[in-house]
Parts: sequence; structure tokens; C-alpha cells
Amino acid sequence: MVAAMAVLLTGCSPEYVVFNPVGPVAKTELHLIILSTILVAIVVIPVLILLAVIVYRYRDKPGNNAPYSPQWVDSKKLEIVWWGIPIIIIAILGAFTAKTTFSLTKPPENNVKPITIQVVSLNWKWLFEYPDQKIATVNYVNIPTGVPVQFELTSDAPMNSFWIPQLGGQEYTMPGMAMRLWLQADKPGTYSGYGANFSGEGFAHMNFKVNSMSEADFTNWVNQVKSSSPALTMAGYNQLKQDSLAKQQSYSSYPPGLFNDVVMQNGGQYMYKQQMPGASDSTGNSSGSMDMSNMDMGNSDSGQ
Repeated sequence: MVAAMAVLLTGCSPEYVVFNPVGPVAKTELHLIILSTILVAIVVIPVLILLAVIVYRYRDKPGNNAPYSPQWVDSKKLEIVWWGIPIIIIAILGAFTAKTTFSLTKPPENNVKPITIQVVSLNWKWLFEYPDQKIATVNYVNIPTGVPVQFELTSDAPMNSFWIPQLGGQEYTMPGMAMRLWLQADKPGTYSGYGANFSGEGFAHMNFKVNSMSEADFTNWVNQVKSSSPALTMAGYNQLKQDSLAKQQSYSSYPPGLFNDVVMQNGGQYMYKQQMPGASDSTGNSSGSMDMSNMDMGNSDSGQ
């Protein structure tokens, strides 16, 4: 009863954003959550009903005429039921989960040119780099509405988890590794992002805002940042990555190759490159594949 009340009361809160998706990735994941809930309910609800029936029917009381079979060993029919149904449910859930997971490794839409945003988690702040626009922000990220965004993720601090609930599921940020996450917002608005992995004293304040806007407004914002914001120097980055809280900031430029340098200096054994033909990395070079020839998953400082 307490668990049911907690779920219902939380569901009434506008902050329960997982059930309010605004992008194709989050909508796909919500469908998977609903399917999982239905499949689990097929088992849980009958079990709870049977529990109540058994407790009432076979309780110890005077005159109880329930059959007593002390030599009873097993029932093939019952074993088929309580093993067969879970196996079928797991098979269905596994098939849909695998299909959904692989579908989300690609851009949500193929007829729109995506953008790339490189993300570095720091203690206790988020740095966002725009390799095509050559600008950077701290603790907020602007994206064009209806455009797939490939987030490239790493960490220059303890491992964390990048999560924008209304746009999609979370992805780890790990020192020495570059992870990928495709997301997209289908309508303009401001959405909350979180660091979903405990990382120390300032963890509770490690949040950021995602502003979805029209492509025209996005272009105007980029031009405004380039014309009115200071540049992020290497000395500025070294100061930024120190353990501290930070307000929202914008930078008209940042050191070339900063994201890849962060990956490599933390033990990375490969250089992450764009998979989209003609996309540019943070050094301005065009690339069309991910070089994994020297990839060593075991060299991540944080592990998983």
C-alpha cells in the first residue's frame, strides 16, 4: 500500500518527467517501460491474488476442511505454469529490449542534418562544446528543435551519468572513454538535465538546462555567443575543472581538440570520431568513422 501510494503521489507531480517525453528517443523508451510494466503485472497481480486466497483458504482454524496432503511432492502442470510463463515473458521483454536498444544507436531521424555536442563532466559542473559552431557553454546547452543531436560524452573527474529524462535515457561519462548518445527534442522548451551518478560533495548541484529552440533562434544564439562572450583558454579550462560549483557561462571559442585531449590524458587508447559522413571533429577535420584499432576497454580509470 505504501509503495502504491508513493508511485501514485509521485505520478501526480509535474516533476515526474519520465512519463512526459518530448522526443522520439524518450517516447520509444516510455513504450518499453509500459510494456515491461504490463508483462510484470501479468505475473505480479495473479501472485498477489493467489497469496491472499491461499492465506485465507489454508489458514489454521477450527473446522477448516482444506485438503491436507503431507506426501505431496510436485505437480507437473503447476511447474509448467510457473516456469513457462516467466520464460515467455522474459523472451518477449528481451526481444523488445534488444530491438529498442539497437534502434537507438542511430539518429532518430535520417532526413535532417544532425549536430554534434561534446560533453565533459567535471566536479561539479558540465562543459558543452560545439565542434561545428566552435563555441562552448557551462551548465546549459541549447539545441535546435527537431534536429538529432549526437552527444559525445567523457569525464575529466570521477565517473558520472548524463541524463535528460524528457529526451531519453542516461549514459555514463567515464575518464579515458568517449561514449555516444543520440537525443532529440520535438518541441521548443526548457528541460532539466542531471548528473545521475553520485560524485561527491557538490553532486546535488550538478544540474543543467537544455533549451530547445527553432533553428533560426539557435543560429542567432550562436552568433551572439561568438560576438559577446569571452574565449575559454587552456588556463581557464584548468581552473574550471577544479572541484567547485559554477553558474551558467558561455564561451566564444575553446582550445582546439580539447575534448579528444581530455579523453587521451585520462588513459584513452583511441580517438573518437564522427560516424556521420562529412561531420567535423573538434579540430575541424572531417571524419567519417570511429577508429577503434587501439581501443582498450580495460584502461578506463574509473571502470564500470
